[in-house]
Amino acid sequence: MDASMINKIQKAGEYASQPERATFNRLRLQFNGANSSYLVSLSDDGWSCTCAGFQKYAICPHIMALESLFKPMLKRRPLPYAPGQNIVSDVTKAKRYSQEIDRIHLISFECSFEGYNKTHTITYDQGHWTSTASFFAQRGVCSHTMALEKILKGFVEPVRVQPAV
Repeated sequence: MDASMINKIQKAGEYASQPERATFNRLRLQFNGANSSYLVSLSDDGWSCTCAGFQKYAICPHIMALESLFKPMLKRRPLPYAPGQNIVSDVTKAKRYSQEIDRIHLISFECSFEGYNKTHTITYDQGHWTSTASFFAQRGVCSHTMALEKILKGFVEPVRVQPAV
């Protein structure tokens, strides 16, 4: 391993301890709920979930769990509770879901990552990572992608490091 890669690994460790450096712009995932699997997404238009609760109340335990898990990276207010929503049941489910991360399969995301020198765009799509960082263009990995891999451990596939040329 060369010195520049060691430097990136060290920087990734520092970045990973500061998850607020990352901001999800888009997010798409499969959420295995108690009764079925649902597609949950976040876009410029806000949250969406294919479950009946979201269709009726515009909030659900799946999104509530994700708001808790990814809070430092969302930079948006949590969705408000809705009139008629079974808040006690939904909060209980959301808390349980946030502790059972094996229910969540992150499909794709795009985020802005504030590095020491500039902000980079990082994407993830079914195990395939990209970054606007120049080191990533050379090696297929950078401190930003490695930091996100640590922050999102269990939700994403590891970054594949390319050998130095």
